[in-house]
Amino acid sequence: MCLAVPACVIERLAGDDAMVDLGGVRKRISLALVPETVVGDFVIVHVGHAIGVLDRDEAEATLRLLAELAATEALDDGRAGVSGAAA
Repeated sequence: MCLAVPACVIERLAGDDAMVDLGGVRKRISLALVPETVVGDFVIVHVGHAIGVLDRDEAEATLRLLAELAATEALDDGRAGVSGAAA
């Protein structure tokens, strides 16, 4: 399974490269597929390449859902550890 995640472009670099913020992690990516992208845009990133530009509301909604999923998984992992310890 492949995953593409929203990221905010924080700096345009030489050529088609850019620096993005992925939930506090900064990563260098290629904007070759979306050359119209400007600083402040949200892009969907897959394997180091921006593959599309997202509207801010859509990006933020997706990031909220991913955070909720991560929190639910962490809670489930905690419960599994508790029930596993009691067994």
